[in-house]
Formats: sequence, C-alpha cells, structure tokens
Amino acid sequence: MQQIRFDDIASLQKHVSQEFGQFGEPIEVSQAMIDRFAEITGDHQWIHVDVERAKRESPFKTTIAHGFLTLSLLPLLSARGKSTYQVTGHGNAVNYGSDKLRFLSPVPAGSKVHAHSRLVSIEAGPKGTRVETEVAVHVVGNDRPALLYSMIVLYQGKVG
Repeated sequence: MQQIRFDDIASLQKHVSQEFGQFGEPIEVSQAMIDRFAEITGDHQWIHVDVERAKRESPFKTTIAHGFLTLSLLPLLSARGKSTYQVTGHGNAVNYGSDKLRFLSPVPAGSKVHAHSRLVSIEAGPKGTRVETEVAVHVVGNDRPALLYSMIVLYQGKVG
C-alpha cells in the first residue's frame, strides 16, 4: 500500500477517480446489533426491532437496519477496506462534513454489508488538506447500494 503525506496534494490527486475501488471485507448486521443501536438512539420503530410484526407487515418481510446504523458502520467498513493508498503524516483527521447522504435500499437483519469508495477531490487550504471521498455500502450480492455518502475529512498537520 502506497503511503502519501496528507499535504502531498499532487500525489493524492493521482488517486481521484470516477471508479470505485474494490470492496472491503463484509460484516454481518445482526438483529442484536440493530437492537443495541435502537437502545442507544431511542429509535424503536417496529420495522427495525419487532421481528414478528416485520414478518407480517413489512414489505421486506424482516426487520431492517436503521439507515444511521449503516452510516455508523463506515469506520469499521473502512478499516476492512482495500485501498491502494494510505494518508500519513497528519496530526489529526477530523470529520469536516458531508455533501450528500442517500439511503437507497434496505439492509435486512442478518445480511452482510461491505463498502467500496472513490476519491472525489483534494483541496489544500489554510486549515489543512480537505479530502472528499464517496463511499457506497452494499448488501453483499446487491448491485444497488444501500447507502451512498460523500464524506469530507480535513487532515491537519502535527502541532508542536
């Protein structure tokens, strides 16, 4: 894996692409995980936590993960990713925001999800290097993403 300093804009820009990279290793989204997320967030909507009702009334015939649960799995999915480069030399990397978030298809309880990404843009600025990455999370075997997210990270130099 190529290591690129956060402030080496030219080298990072070589990785900007219209194409997504390879999928990382999948993780299972279990009903227990969904239930824990519901407890933490207070979102107990039946389509997520009531297995019997979901079998009867849901168009998916099972419970589904919260969209924000799927989003919150991005650090874990990224750690299992297959990037060809790693950003190095920074003091910290902070979540700078998002330009787009879409929940496009359900994540049924018990399914496995995996993610792949593409580098969209690099911008040097007075606060650091702004990196925009588009991430697609798919239920394994589905062509349509469950989640599509444009994430912006600000890499800043070391202090002191």
